[in-house]
Amino acid sequence: MPIFKSKPLKKTVNGQEVIVSDSVVVTNDFYETSGEYVVVVKEVELCNIFLNSENTEHVVIKAMTNVNVTSNTLIDEEFDEVELNKGACVEFRKIGDFWYILSSDGMKNS
Repeated sequence: MPIFKSKPLKKTVNGQEVIVSDSVVVTNDFYETSGEYVVVVKEVELCNIFLNSENTEHVVIKAMTNVNVTSNTLIDEEFDEVELNKGACVEFRKIGDFWYILSSDGMKNS
């Protein structure tokens, strides 16, 4: 299934200028971040998202389906993986050696 990205823009990540999309709509079962500000996941039963620290330092993930988020470092200094239920929206920020959840609207069951 396709991945829909917005118009590319320049952004500085880890001191390097990269070309990224402001937002992306993911309909695949796997996606690796590439500097987007917003990732919307839909039309797939479960999506695994990898937070790529090389080109992404801040991202908001809106889960219109179930999503597992992983990285090569811990999330909130203790988790290898974070599970998002359908309807959840979570903001992640890479600070130092870890990814942190800055805000979350919690799990949605409706």
